Amino acid sequence: MVADVIERVVVLPHPVERVWAALTTAEGLSRWFGSKAEIDLRPGGRAFFRWDDLEIESVATIVVVDPPRRFSFRWGIEGLPKEDAPQTLVDFTLERTPEGTRLRLVESGFAQAAIDVARSAHRANSQGWDAELDDLETYLDAAA
Repeated sequence: MVADVIERVVVLPHPVERVWAALTTAEGLSRWFGSKAEIDLRPGGRAFFRWDDLEIESVATIVVVDPPRRFSFRWGIEGLPKEDAPQTLVDFTLERTPEGTRLRLVESGFAQAAIDVARSAHRANSQGWDAELDDLETYLDAAA
């Protein structure tokens, strides 16, 4: 059986509007999510991400834009051809808390791929999200 979902929850001591901007603007994303980002923030819009150190590029399709509560996109499963390949859904939910913002990240859909590809992609993305969310916290703390 293949794990289909990655879920992370972090509480960030920052206003929900700042966290939203970090997740949904090219400037914000470029500071913590890879080396460069471009985003057309609307359902059906495209987002482009590049990680120079890993020599990886990814294109996503925006699915949900509900400021400042929910943002989601679909992107290809790493290790599969880009055309007509299954995609995972990355969903960010933000909630105001007395401490700042509760950010819930869920990436789902790995089980659509062959078992070996799904396992590898799930493992890589799971480790990737741990690192990226640490980078998000560092960026927000430094910008405070």
